[in-house]
Amino acid sequence: MPTRLPTVQVKAIRLGIAPFDLPAALSVVRVDPAAVGLPGVNLSESLVGVPGILARDRQNYAQDAQISIRGFGSRATFGVRSIRLYVDGIPATLPDGQGQVSHFNLDSAERVEVLRGPFSVLYGNAAGGVVQLWSAAGTPTPLTTLGVNAGSHDSFRSSIDTRGTLGPLDYNIAGSLFVSGGPRPHSRVRRESDNARFGVDLGGGKKLTLVANRLNQPVAQDALGLTRAQLDADPHQVAAAARQYDTRKRIEQNQLGAIYEQPFGGKDRLRVMGYVGQRGITQYQSIPVSAQQSPLSPGGVVALDTDYGGLDARWTHDGLLAGRHYEFVLGLGADAQRQHRRGYDNFVGDMLGVTGALRRDENDNVDSIDQYAQWYWHLAERWSLLLGVRHDEVRFRARDHYVTATNPDDSGGVDYAATTPVAGLGFRPRDDLRFYASYGKGFETPSFNELGYRSDGQPGLAFDLRPARSRNLELGAKWQLMRALAFDAAAFRADTRDELAVRTSESGRSTYQNVGRTRRQGVEWSLTGELADDWQISVGVTHLQARFRSAFLACRARPCTVVATPVAAGSRMPGVPETYGSLRVRHGGELGWHESLDLTGVAAVNVNDTGTERAAGYGVIGVDAGYTFALGEGTRLQLSARVDNLGDRRYVGSVIVNDSNGRYFEPGPGRRFMLGARLVLR
Repeated sequence: MPTRLPTVQVKAIRLGIAPFDLPAALSVVRVDPAAVGLPGVNLSESLVGVPGILARDRQNYAQDAQISIRGFGSRATFGVRSIRLYVDGIPATLPDGQGQVSHFNLDSAERVEVLRGPFSVLYGNAAGGVVQLWSAAGTPTPLTTLGVNAGSHDSFRSSIDTRGTLGPLDYNIAGSLFVSGGPRPHSRVRRESDNARFGVDLGGGKKLTLVANRLNQPVAQDALGLTRAQLDADPHQVAAAARQYDTRKRIEQNQLGAIYEQPFGGKDRLRVMGYVGQRGITQYQSIPVSAQQSPLSPGGVVALDTDYGGLDARWTHDGLLAGRHYEFVLGLGADAQRQHRRGYDNFVGDMLGVTGALRRDENDNVDSIDQYAQWYWHLAERWSLLLGVRHDEVRFRARDHYVTATNPDDSGGVDYAATTPVAGLGFRPRDDLRFYASYGKGFETPSFNELGYRSDGQPGLAFDLRPARSRNLELGAKWQLMRALAFDAAAFRADTRDELAVRTSESGRSTYQNVGRTRRQGVEWSLTGELADDWQISVGVTHLQARFRSAFLACRARPCTVVATPVAAGSRMPGVPETYGSLRVRHGGELGWHESLDLTGVAAVNVNDTGTERAAGYGVIGVDAGYTFALGEGTRLQLSARVDNLGDRRYVGSVIVNDSNGRYFEPGPGRRFMLGARLVLR
């Protein structure tokens, strides 16, 4: 009897293709933090067992998670770069390529989709990979979940999620509060997260989906990284500058989106998405007072107010060609950000860590317009073809309002454009086996952080910076071992020219350069599903070689105004381990006992371009046990206990690539305990 993959409706490729038939590496992860006793604070909790992606929980909520896919995004020192992020189809990456996952709400989530390889370029600028979080639809029977977690480092989280249906309306509303003292001194955080999804059935197949979310993080202290000497002496200490300048960040974000879908006959569908949002950030940095004496210094306090929004419209058509089914998508999108960026001294007289004199005042605006088309054709009984093309135009404009006799006008603008094709060929020798090959081109523009200053000291944007362009090749196989157990494997190569890297850093100003060619290549495999009744497994392993293929000059130490240290062709790229992987095994059903085991391993990484410093590899273990009681018809109470880093291992959990003060290392937390309780009401 043929073995069939369970039907999963995914949207990562914008087509009605089952993940098993897609000629691309796509992982679909069901989100259920309660299943393994996790608090549901960090996206990394749900990505265990996904190959290709490295999601590091930095335990530093002032800098957000550190996420890379096949080596793309590893150089980001804050936020997420080189990866496109979405929540319910709404971008969480700004048009300039800078993204964040701080507002990803796991309480209302149904699944996470991770798309890797060539087809991620169909999402445009900075698409080294795509991560999408999808909220669950409302349930026919009302369902309310109340959760509480408490544990080490004075951590506490409370949450509520309610789902249901009212006539043609389905709803899913969630809210949470998370507070923690942090695993290191000066790492306290308070985070409030709310998300609401409403689906309205308008009849005749028409549907309107409304999504609103809010993030309020009034305080997130930044303990900063540690130097090698500090790490060796005491990995749980805090950098003195963090206390001296009271380094911290405040974030507030509100966002609203709407998606309208309508069929036309049985062969055509229209989807229109629109969204608006506002994000405010105030960050106090540890830039020394002496460095701010330069008239070119932007100060030590960053204040950003960003308004953003966009539209996306796509038409989908189903038809027959030579008697074989095809699906065609044609789309048009536009996104914009209007950012008011200010900088202030982080001192007033002898008082440090406060807002001082204005040192920077500018408007940084980005507009992007894109057109894309995709075509999937089941060209023969065992063969399928997927083609795509996208054209992007990204326009940067800066208007400098802080102009003095010694700080010239930095106003200016620069435009980028690229056309990125992609193709994939699939072969199905048996119902339970797929092989595929895919190829595509991608590009990534500099962000405003990289364009902000010229390396020659002249005013204006860094017009000499070129976008990084890549060629991506992937060969893969998918095997459905049993009805609910799947094995995937892929070999990949991405060749990039005009890779971006830091050039100079002085007085709070960093400049960037294109450093020629790089190559990221490797293999990945995963095994996911059910091993037996009430036994689930998710394991993913990646071997990756990331190398600079062109020699260039870099700074050996900072502050630095002249690049003079050679980086040889063939050197390892910083922040990218050669091998990493994770495993989660869970046992248990809806009622009674459940247990889980997590393993995470990461090999050593270089932390700077010159390769003079590196962080050792590590492996950590997490275990969980719990019991679920039936309190009545439809009512459940789950109690759980979890231990992370069971062996109390000392390790570097994440690194800050090319840190200007040599504080590259962010220690991972020691052994941690977490108790949880969840009450489910139907």
